[in-house]
Amino acid sequence: MAHKFLPNSETSITDAMLHKLGLSSVEELYSDVPKDVILNRPLNIPEALSEIELERLIADKLGQNKSYPEFLSFLGGGCWVRSVPSIVDEILSRGEFYTSYTPYQPEISQGMLQSMFEYQSQICELTGMEVANSSMYDWGTALGEAGRMAHRVTHRKRILVGGNTSPERVGILKTYSIPAGMDVEVINFDPESGTLDSRSLASRLNDEVAAVYIENPNFLGIIEEYAEDIIQKVHGCGALAIVGVDPSTLGLLKPPGSYGADIVVGDGQPLGVYPNFGGPLIGIFATKTDPALLRQMPGRLIGLTNERTDESRRGFVMVLQTREQHIRRENATSNICTNEALFALAVSIFLAVMGPRGMRELGEHMVSKSHYAQRRMKEEGFESPFFSGSYFGELSVKTRTDSVTVSKNLAAHRILGGLPFGRFYPDLRNVSLFSFNETHSEEDIDRLVTALKAVTA
Repeated sequence: MAHKFLPNSETSITDAMLHKLGLSSVEELYSDVPKDVILNRPLNIPEALSEIELERLIADKLGQNKSYPEFLSFLGGGCWVRSVPSIVDEILSRGEFYTSYTPYQPEISQGMLQSMFEYQSQICELTGMEVANSSMYDWGTALGEAGRMAHRVTHRKRILVGGNTSPERVGILKTYSIPAGMDVEVINFDPESGTLDSRSLASRLNDEVAAVYIENPNFLGIIEEYAEDIIQKVHGCGALAIVGVDPSTLGLLKPPGSYGADIVVGDGQPLGVYPNFGGPLIGIFATKTDPALLRQMPGRLIGLTNERTDESRRGFVMVLQTREQHIRRENATSNICTNEALFALAVSIFLAVMGPRGMRELGEHMVSKSHYAQRRMKEEGFESPFFSGSYFGELSVKTRTDSVTVSKNLAAHRILGGLPFGRFYPDLRNVSLFSFNETHSEEDIDRLVTALKAVTA
């Protein structure tokens, strides 16, 4: 039946579109969708409501959310509640930035171009890399693009990833890789330390491997202290080293560029972006200036130049957009359709406000709070940390109760966390990951420990 607000629902228009596509029915258009996920009935949509009724309904549903700051949050693993300086919101809400759509054209405003250039420069300084693009969607899609980029550069099809990396990000990598004919293989991690198993890695390295991906700190919260040795082995077989980072740790930890990373990915969300119920986020992507890598990097690059007639006047311009499908069509490097320019600005403001000293202090907060929590957990009889490796901000805790139940029961105490490892690792069903940072006081941590003791008694 045709709908007045949906022109394409008119039978004649639908038939014309199907004819142009060489299809006989709309169902044939979706023939690659598994039948068990197709809804073979009309949508159960209720009758329309008045504006007042709709407002009440939405308010009631939103009231069921359990969110910060009403609830203490110790959730981590890829999306965090962090402190956002008020100046970030103040500048971000200016109309020049807030209302402009993702910039595509080289001739966009100088202000927007400058903000993107500053973001790129700061990411390079933070990660120790030589060139960064002007943002991706999030950490997972940045990893997916990095895997495909490694495939294009090396002409190899195997990607190795540590089993101690985020399973959700690995899933995204597989989604990107499988259509390109690539294989993603998971390497074991040491169940005692939580670090990558170097023997497992060495047994998999050969001349078919395009890249190896590690996270530092990894998904288990553990620092990969031998990351440099791992990367040397990776380079020894001609593969690329991709390193994933939480950038808020880089005020203390060595930047990936200093120990040989070819590509760095991550998420800028902890640098001035609210968790937003899980997104949108902002993906970080940086690499070396090797032309083979640079020309294959997805996204856009903003450059700085001077006027020919007056060199004292500088200008910003989009100098490279190798991925754009609106330019290269099916030959595009990537099919990413936008970026997170507004959040890139937020990250840039955050880093400018913090500076090197502020980033160091931020890292110190994460370390001191997580170590205070570890001492308190241990005093109450919890196995913490569960892994013996060095941890940074995120702490593994083993309880007598399974981790999913622990997370649900903590919500009754108005506490969010920890992240249940049982969702991803059957052997770690009683282990949770708790994240600690500058937003937590010692009283907050004491409250968590008290509640944890109550729900696991």
